[in-house]
Amino acid sequence: MNKNNYPKLHNATWPGIVGKGPDSEPPIPFDTMLKMTAAAEVDGVKFDGVDIGLLDPHVDIDSGEDGIKRLADKMSSYNLEIGSLVAPIWGGPAMGSKEDRVQFVEQVRKACEFGSRLREMGIRPNGVIRIDSASTPEDWAKDPVNNTKLIAQTFREACDVAADYGEKLAAEGEICWGGMHSWRTMVDTLEAVDRPNIGFQADMSHTLLYLLGYNRPEDRILPQDFDWNDRETLKQGLITVTNALRPWTIDFHVAQNDGTVHGTGSHDKTGRHCQALDPNGKLDIAHDAGYWLRDENGELTKAFRHICWDGCMFSNEVMTQQQTWNDILATMIKVRQMHGWYEPEKKLAVDTAR
Repeated sequence: MNKNNYPKLHNATWPGIVGKGPDSEPPIPFDTMLKMTAAAEVDGVKFDGVDIGLLDPHVDIDSGEDGIKRLADKMSSYNLEIGSLVAPIWGGPAMGSKEDRVQFVEQVRKACEFGSRLREMGIRPNGVIRIDSASTPEDWAKDPVNNTKLIAQTFREACDVAADYGEKLAAEGEICWGGMHSWRTMVDTLEAVDRPNIGFQADMSHTLLYLLGYNRPEDRILPQDFDWNDRETLKQGLITVTNALRPWTIDFHVAQNDGTVHGTGSHDKTGRHCQALDPNGKLDIAHDAGYWLRDENGELTKAFRHICWDGCMFSNEVMTQQQTWNDILATMIKVRQMHGWYEPEKKLAVDTAR
């Protein structure tokens, strides 16, 4: 039996919110997401933790010390650690007005303070704060040069705030975020930030669409009318994207995609997350995760100590079936078997009295 125990295997809680809303299905309660995660088990292996969006109605970023302690106690009761946190920055676009950008940075500050307290309590041994530009590709395209400069300026200010809390910021590569909507614009944005605590959050579903040039046709890698049976061309495309972005990657989502865009509820069109065993999925999940988890020479990077499954915009019917999460966990285990490593365990000690 494979003994790898790193990277730790996390589930995400925000799929209970993203794509839900008045014009879609109701959100799935936070406790339901935790219960389904904690109950998943495959051959004695369970999820190690969760990545959390600091988003209503799941978690109130302004809940204060008592709220943070309650969250830590709740996680401990489920025997789950906390990893990366999503900062709720969408009220102020990173390339917006001065007031917008001040609001953006303030939300990052709140997320960093929240996360640092969880680290001090011992329930969050690793992870980063996830951000995006909170701007559309259409607005970005009106003035690409200056808008990239604005995003970079906002991110720099956010990085400086995060550094005060010992946190790193991971910019999400997703085709619905301006300045981050192609692999080239993502690299340009990260280089322009020029801070040691900025990095890239790669999601296998979203980064697959970088190859297809959605929202940025000039950066398309795969040919038009690409034949998905042409595995060699797909492999070379994945290598191109991962070689460009892997050096920046500090947070990683395991996911599947069928090569199309999708959007529900209040969420813009973006990568279609598929179920782990979806026959229409275009990725060989366990194998292709290796392009992110190993360097160009095939050596493990060990750049992050946990990986997370992201499956947004599944129907509530799918997400409330335990088998869905068992299948996801089984897929995550395969990734760790192929690209993980072993370390002696340190017992997680949670201290909310501090």
